[in-house]
Amino acid sequence: MTIKKQADEIFGKGILLEKEAEFEKAKAIYEDLFRHVTDETVLRKIRFRMEDIDDLIAEKAIYQRIDENAKRVLTEIGINIIENQALMDLLIEADAVDFDNETAIFIPLKRSYIDHCLEQVPRKMPGDPGMNTFGTGATPPFLKRTGDEELRPANREEYKKIILTVGEQEDIVRIFSLPVACDKSISLFEIAQLMEKSYQGLKMITTSRMSDDEVTFLKDKEHWVDGTSLITSLAPMSNMVDPFLRSARTGNNLLLIDQSIAGISGPGSPESFLTQNHAQVIFMMVLAQTVNPGISCIHCGIPSVIEADGNLSYSSPHQTFINASLARVNTWITGFPSAQTGGSTSLPEVTPQALTDSELSRNALRKYGVHILRHAMGALGSLNFFSLEKFLEDCERERRSRTIFESMPEDKGVIPIYFPGDDQALVGIREIAEKGNPKNADHTLKNVDSFRLWEDRICQAAEKKRYYPQLNDIVIDRIKANEHRERVKLSG
Repeated sequence: MTIKKQADEIFGKGILLEKEAEFEKAKAIYEDLFRHVTDETVLRKIRFRMEDIDDLIAEKAIYQRIDENAKRVLTEIGINIIENQALMDLLIEADAVDFDNETAIFIPLKRSYIDHCLEQVPRKMPGDPGMNTFGTGATPPFLKRTGDEELRPANREEYKKIILTVGEQEDIVRIFSLPVACDKSISLFEIAQLMEKSYQGLKMITTSRMSDDEVTFLKDKEHWVDGTSLITSLAPMSNMVDPFLRSARTGNNLLLIDQSIAGISGPGSPESFLTQNHAQVIFMMVLAQTVNPGISCIHCGIPSVIEADGNLSYSSPHQTFINASLARVNTWITGFPSAQTGGSTSLPEVTPQALTDSELSRNALRKYGVHILRHAMGALGSLNFFSLEKFLEDCERERRSRTIFESMPEDKGVIPIYFPGDDQALVGIREIAEKGNPKNADHTLKNVDSFRLWEDRICQAAEKKRYYPQLNDIVIDRIKANEHRERVKLSG
């Protein structure tokens, strides 16, 4: 074996360590190679990775802090369940409540109990489709119909067509999550039966409106997940308590959804926002393991951002960045199976720009690496609409993008997201809990520009270094737009 080939093999081990988030070990390999290798081709690859490795180490440290502080939210601040007797009784009976804590704002849990429950969460999910699994989801209230402006959910015949169409795209749609609301002509249970017949891969549906017997349809089916939610703003949603507990007791594979919005139902800085989002999903995991130890749980924290008018902003790069970061909290730190939101658009009509918005977001999330991505095909208007026309266009674009990405060299390593740290994250969450609203918190006001500054940092780095320039994404597109504006200014 030549010296160059041996160096290439050792370098490859460094790349594999990066993919496993073992950045310190990867750095040691690169440094050792750098001291001994003389071949300029190999040295160039080593320098390319050494430029990023300290940023990746720092990024991982913040995610470790997020995971630790999320548990501290549950032990030091607590969840406001005092008025929900079912949850109180459940946790008191399990000896989970820390009655010795006199400084918590709400009901605190014992750290030992949290750790015990989280140890029982399986790190491997049944029917796992693997990394960068993209598909449908969000259950928008309205079906967008070509040439029809009336806003209404899908009927029985339309749902049959949607399900058959998704089944025909199974090579590219790797999770079939309930794509749109239905009217009274068809039930969710009937939809689940049709999905089971026409689509063989991973499927997700909500069961809160199903009967007790219908909920058991998902039990012991490794390619089905039961999408459920419970907590918002550190408090349970009263209408979701019984359905949540029923799904957990039934033993369905759970998709635990947290739909927090920065500055509205969660804090304003990226770190404090992800910390609260993560804490709320962990609380759902604790409850699920309390009633059914060992039950499969997918961490579906789907943090969202808003536009100036207060509407969700799925065309914003911030939506993509914050979801990519939460994916890394789980793929790098906790090991929990996870699902994010992205690959969609704020635009309400099927236009070239709407399709491009979705494609650029999917491509960025693919480059950063996510586990499961819902809402990535067919959704419009920040998840208010589903369009079968857009779904098919999204699938074609995704098919091309995947082919390009899979043909690229695998020696690029992991791309830093430059996640911004906030050493006041836990303080900010506590302040919001005391004041009752993020809008009234000093922490929120101090971080009003935090997402924009984060975007600037990412774009500045990308201007100097492109990883997969053959595949356009939301960052590269933003840089190109800025360059175009500068050229226009100079020409004017």
